[in-house]
Amino acid sequence: MTATTNTPIPENRAWKALGALSVGLFLTLLDQSLVAVALPRIREDLGASLNQAVWVSAIYLLTFAVPLLITGRLGDRFGQRTVYMAGMALFTVSALACALAPTIELLILARAFQGLGGSLLNPQPLSIIHRIFAHNRRGAATGVWSAVASSAGLFGPVVGGVLVGAVGWRAVFFVYVPLGLISLVAVARYVPTLPTGTSRIDYLSGAVSLIAVLGIVVALQQGPELGFGPLIWLSLAGGIAALVLFVWMQTRSSAPLMPLRLFETHNFSRGAFAVFTLGFTVYSVNLPIMLYLQTAQNMAPETAGLMLVPMGVLSVLMSPVIGRLTDRVAPGMISKIGFAAMITAMSLFAVFMISGAGALTLLIPVVLFGVANAMCWAPNSTISLRDVPQDLVGSASGVYNTARQVGAVVGAATLGATMQLAVTLTEFGTAMGIAILLTVVPLAAGLAAVSRFR
Repeated sequence: MTATTNTPIPENRAWKALGALSVGLFLTLLDQSLVAVALPRIREDLGASLNQAVWVSAIYLLTFAVPLLITGRLGDRFGQRTVYMAGMALFTVSALACALAPTIELLILARAFQGLGGSLLNPQPLSIIHRIFAHNRRGAATGVWSAVASSAGLFGPVVGGVLVGAVGWRAVFFVYVPLGLISLVAVARYVPTLPTGTSRIDYLSGAVSLIAVLGIVVALQQGPELGFGPLIWLSLAGGIAALVLFVWMQTRSSAPLMPLRLFETHNFSRGAFAVFTLGFTVYSVNLPIMLYLQTAQNMAPETAGLMLVPMGVLSVLMSPVIGRLTDRVAPGMISKIGFAAMITAMSLFAVFMISGAGALTLLIPVVLFGVANAMCWAPNSTISLRDVPQDLVGSASGVYNTARQVGAVVGAATLGATMQLAVTLTEFGTAMGIAILLTVVPLAAGLAAVSRFR
């Protein structure tokens, strides 16, 4: 059993702990893009509609994102190491269920539990980093965390394309079983047990937040499929009303899931919004890109996945360097350049896809996206949490991760709805480009937010 600690530990041991945590973090975030490559084959094999295929991705993002406010607090209450391992176990078992699912309905159900497992483990690494690394090494450690978090989504299409092309779509779920077991063993061996708190957890607020996000996402996702009738508008109105109620409850609770005084920290409030826009974009664009390459350009899954290799490689190579730079230079400037580059990359994707450009032309925005991705994540997370009071670091990590994942959910729902609507009005490639063009709007808002970092 590992020793209990609440102070920075020897640096070599801290890096081993971060390496162990990064395995599970990588797997849960890899999944968000890995499955996108397999969706065309899943549709064909299980006879699923486009809407059902979108839900295979969307339900994972939904059950991943919504509980994050609670799962972040569970780490504070019961121990980050314990909650991480419970989440990894659930994620691994659910992945096996996905691999064996005989119908699209059972696959979607298993994906829901897989997302919940990811939600349990995902907030824990960032909290642990801020407790086991010395202050002057947190930027470098956060750079590694950011490299893992950002590159996982970019490598998903590559790994998925190879697995689907060589073995079949079920392989993208089977691969998690041995890797999940390795993660459990590594965390048990290297991650220290940290002291826990005694504050209560407001589960009622958690339920209200679930209703809020579910109502909004269902309206966005099902509107194009069912028509924007009274039930869809009722779902949207109910979600917005629940969101207002949730905020009010946080002002009255003695142990709020989202302490509103967090947003009195200037950089945190802007960074949390910025990471929402990053989540909206980074975790949603892989699906239209993969559909464009495989459907409009008739590429095999493995070839389509390999198209995104430069994106992932650049992100991995640059993120640790950018992380170290944030310990030495103003991270706000790096973030601004990164957001501007990402807006340019998304615009180029859209223009090339709408014009029907050849697949190789997409390598230009692919490379730019990889560079931009590295420049956005580490500086944003470092500056966002830098000035947060120590007693709120756990809550801040949960809120920050929630913002990222809710952005991913809303992005997936918005782009999914746009694709479903656009394919009825124009040709397939143009529809995918229109969907990607939508990401420019939230990214521009994110650029405005990081421009106000202090």
